[in-house]
Amino acid sequence: MSFFSITSVPKLGWSSPKAFTLKPPLKSVVFLVIGLVIFGLGEALLITAGVGVSPWTVFAEGVTYLTGWSLGFATFVISVMVLVLWIPLRRVPGIGTILNAVIIALVLEFILPLLPTFESYIANVILAMVGVLVTGFGGAIYLIANLGPGPRDGLMTGLQSVTNLPIAVVRTFLEVTVVLIGWMLGGTLGLGTVFFALGIGPAVAIGMQAIQYCSAKH
Repeated sequence: MSFFSITSVPKLGWSSPKAFTLKPPLKSVVFLVIGLVIFGLGEALLITAGVGVSPWTVFAEGVTYLTGWSLGFATFVISVMVLVLWIPLRRVPGIGTILNAVIIALVLEFILPLLPTFESYIANVILAMVGVLVTGFGGAIYLIANLGPGPRDGLMTGLQSVTNLPIAVVRTFLEVTVVLIGWMLGGTLGLGTVFFALGIGPAVAIGMQAIQYCSAKH
């Protein structure tokens, strides 16, 4: 349970000094891209498993039932609203904020069709669990690069800086909150949704802890 000791995003040798910069260090960009590709792969594994979508997708589904919007437009509006919440939290965007959407979309577009599918429900449940862990590890890498988080990750780090609570606790609170709201609005829950809501916070924190430990060893 030592991952609860992670109360902020670590700064390592390949972290960018500033999130908002027009001349980011090359090594920071490389790790940013690697992290986002791994993050996208984790989300693709969760989708392939087919046992429940992510909490924010459940939220978006609920919004579509309430408004009649398409799922894509609802997701866009939610992202914009989350970015607005950055203002009082004093979060700073960067190229990572933009690349978050672009790279993850590309990974889903090209990797998703290549992933294996299983008829066994147990196998798909395991695949969903792996997807959450992979997503968390990728998120840890790209956040440590410090070139700007995605909308939801920025909300997480912003709330963490205000509350000083462990990252795992803040992220779990966020995911559980949005999935409950989405479910009450009519969004669809699944076992994979529960895994993601309860597991992504610890997965990100464990990823940061592991990366920090490996960096210290070298």
